[in-house]
Amino acid sequence: MGFFLNPGNENFKSILNGIYVDKTGIIEAINNTINTSDKLTCISRPRRFGKSYTAKMLCAYYGKTCDSSGLFDGKDISKSPTYKVHLNKYHMVYLDITGFISSSKNIDNIVKEIRASIIDEICAANSGVTGNSLGELLVNMVEASKDKFFFVIDEWDALFREYKEKTELQEEYIDFLREIFKNGNVTDRAIAGAFMTGILPIKKYGHQSAISDFREYTMIQPSIFAEYVGFTKKDIDYLSSNYTVNKSKLKKWYNGYSFAKVGDVYNPNSVCQAVRTGVYDSYWSKTETYEALLEYINLDKYGLQADIIQMIGGNEMPVDTATFQNDMTSAQNRDDVLSLLIHLGYLAYDAKTGKARIPNEEIRREFISTVRTGNHEATTKIIRNSDQLIADTIDGNEEAVAKAVEEVHTAGTFGISPLFYNDEQALRSVVKFAYISCANNYIKVEELPAGRGYADVVYIPNPGELLPVLLIELKMAGSVDGAINQIHERSYPKVFENIKGEVILCGINYDAKTKKHECKIEKMIFPLNE
Repeated sequence: MGFFLNPGNENFKSILNGIYVDKTGIIEAINNTINTSDKLTCISRPRRFGKSYTAKMLCAYYGKTCDSSGLFDGKDISKSPTYKVHLNKYHMVYLDITGFISSSKNIDNIVKEIRASIIDEICAANSGVTGNSLGELLVNMVEASKDKFFFVIDEWDALFREYKEKTELQEEYIDFLREIFKNGNVTDRAIAGAFMTGILPIKKYGHQSAISDFREYTMIQPSIFAEYVGFTKKDIDYLSSNYTVNKSKLKKWYNGYSFAKVGDVYNPNSVCQAVRTGVYDSYWSKTETYEALLEYINLDKYGLQADIIQMIGGNEMPVDTATFQNDMTSAQNRDDVLSLLIHLGYLAYDAKTGKARIPNEEIRREFISTVRTGNHEATTKIIRNSDQLIADTIDGNEEAVAKAVEEVHTAGTFGISPLFYNDEQALRSVVKFAYISCANNYIKVEELPAGRGYADVVYIPNPGELLPVLLIELKMAGSVDGAINQIHERSYPKVFENIKGEVILCGINYDAKTKKHECKIEKMIFPLNE
């Protein structure tokens, strides 16, 4: 076994020894492409969404110099009629491009190093095989052994992401890929299949022709590979039956990506981290550069600040993904930036509605943290004002709360606040925006079934947070006394009678004649007999 040629199955064995969810079903989809016109597959996913795990699994499955039946027997792929047909049947070439980058002493020589590494290992393993080029060597080896090659290239686009300015190096790299995958004499005769992973989709211009034969599957169009983007509900059920997990916390923190016919999709790396440690928190900042997110949010010339603020508040935003050129440098408008954030995993995308949203609590906290430290005063002021509003609500400062809500309404902030109220729902949208900082420490529930009715907006502290419940009742052309009375008459606080702590009752009324907001606040301590 070699390092690049036929690396064996040890990497996959180590994966199986950890927290493992069976995703071998993806192999059947790839098996169905072997030796067909669809045999070249490129999948783009955010960091830590299992790309390298899949790459190592495929090495173990397809590589001919190891027996991996013990690793895959009993797994989902073993139920497929194609299981034994392709198991350990091909010469495997495994290239981790980020590994080459980190070990290269001179990045300008990296393509030569990749090419030489493959040639050297093929020649070392097959002394009688020669060729004047890599392509010729691949063909001659196939003719000598009667077995074709399967290529796995992990993080294929790393050179384009990390060395954007080295266009000559990129051209050399593309020529290398073209020799293998765009040369019919080589591709048809020597390649049974290929699997490439990357973070961004294949660039739409310039180098596209070099790898246009690859069938591409992205975060926007995952198609037949949708259930392998991350963990599905079935996977979460499996984890809950084998490990101690809190499914509701997993859903809140790491769910939110969803695709047609698949449903909920969770961030797999973060789920595994939470299952391993028992800590439900953000693991995202450890996987993607904070500076990259900050840079794009700060491109406020595209009105991105308004979109981010709306999405932090729970809204979805329309996105036209068609113009995005699939790189990190040529964003032309807000749609391009939002499309990039979708591919990076910061936003979830609904293909039916064409709208993007912040998928879960993990990502929401990253956005809030970023907005707090951003360099746009208007945005940071909104967050600071919301922080103060929460503090004033807890302190019972009725005048300050009414004033804060009124300011959000009259400012028409970022086009989020309606300049006039048509109904109570419009008032609610302003209140939710005013309390946007609650996303950091609270669970927001609208129309919470409580007592003999439904409380308008309730913020329930996250587990472990020493904060009071905020129960907000809204009125239009009524009175704040009426709002508070309704809370008591319909026994809304009864739903919290088993907690130990404080519940803040906040009534907010808008008077259409005076254009004024009023607020009344009461506090209840549970248990009531203390």
